Amino acid sequence: MSALVFLLVFFLLIALRVPISFALGLGGLAMAVAIPDLPLLTALTLFAQRIFVGIDVFLLLAIPLFILAGALMEEGGAAHRLVNFASALVGRYRGGLGHVTVLSTMFFSGISGSASADTAAVGSVMIPAMKRKGYHGPFAAALTAGSGALGPIIPPSVLMVIYGAMGNVSVAALFLGGFIPGLLIGLGLMGLVFYMALRWDYPREDVVSAREILTRFVQAFLALLMPVIILGGVFGGVFTATESAAVAVAYAVVLGVLVYREMTWSRLPKLLYSTGLLSAKVMFLIAVATFVGFLFAHQRIPQISAQYLLSISGETWVILLLVNVLLLLIGCVLEVAAALIILGPVLIPIMQALGVDLVQFGVVMVVNLAIGTVTPPVGNCLYIVSAISGESIGRCSVAVLPVVGVMVAALMLITFVPELVLFMPRYFGY
Repeated sequence: MSALVFLLVFFLLIALRVPISFALGLGGLAMAVAIPDLPLLTALTLFAQRIFVGIDVFLLLAIPLFILAGALMEEGGAAHRLVNFASALVGRYRGGLGHVTVLSTMFFSGISGSASADTAAVGSVMIPAMKRKGYHGPFAAALTAGSGALGPIIPPSVLMVIYGAMGNVSVAALFLGGFIPGLLIGLGLMGLVFYMALRWDYPREDVVSAREILTRFVQAFLALLMPVIILGGVFGGVFTATESAAVAVAYAVVLGVLVYREMTWSRLPKLLYSTGLLSAKVMFLIAVATFVGFLFAHQRIPQISAQYLLSISGETWVILLLVNVLLLLIGCVLEVAAALIILGPVLIPIMQALGVDLVQFGVVMVVNLAIGTVTPPVGNCLYIVSAISGESIGRCSVAVLPVVGVMVAALMLITFVPELVLFMPRYFGY
């Protein structure tokens, strides 16, 4: 009954356009009041305690630092250098600029860890360029949104940091697990570009000489080196995931200010402000979700949910399929971090009961929710590309369907072929 009260209040407030964090917190308070053996004063005390406990986690410090590192790299000139290098590599093929969009975003995903940041950084360069070359606006926007969704999948990933803290799972193992799924989706999107290029006669770009490829590689080398330093340090045991985020910030500052010299100190306050704003949103969401998670645990909702799902079928693949459908639907109506924080504590015990590896499930969950960034009505990446391209949300939503189809196909592969996720973590001993 208390869970029903929470759901009613939460979705009513969402329908009234109350911000998700406040809807979650108020829904949690309504749930607490509905629990018979929990006095109101105790509920309010628990609320204050749990929201503090929820963010008093050292690992979560990585979130604002990775967000800041991505913003610094975008502002400091890394984005267009990565685009130029990607163009030299794949621009010569049919649908060249589409391939460049996907590959550039894959490069940038190894820096920012955020779908929105990747979409804005690459989209601002590539969408106008594709439209000038005769690409249909909605397709250019949809492709960029789908490519941007690789941000949380290819490490480092803000969502993986949240999941690791929530499920007590190795963040390094999650980072490693994201490589092959990210590559699968990227190759799938390139395959879609090639098909669309044949269908609509999208052009190739000029063939670039080996000397020019080398020149552009040298120009982009220091930007490409950043994810190598971050991930190599984590996997090599030199520093933790949180410390790697601090290293990323320092590296981005040196690169943008001293090496590329495209960022001035006067622009730093604006970047710090925007990073603080976004970080506060995420951290407050984590804080109130911790309170809701405590109430769920108090009412044994994860255990009851597990029993219910297991009563539907004893087959692991059936439960995984149902969970994927649930996550894809939830991703359409909830912001991805909120969905992860709300559903994670419920679904993790179910996966443990089924014997599913929590690293695999974490990557599956992140891919599911990354797809939610490109699906209406709340897909952030979709709104970003709509604003950049000037195309309506309706046209972008239709054009994104083939992109979503490619991503869902990759999702099914990593769900039912666990080695696609677990090969890299096991190879490195996690």
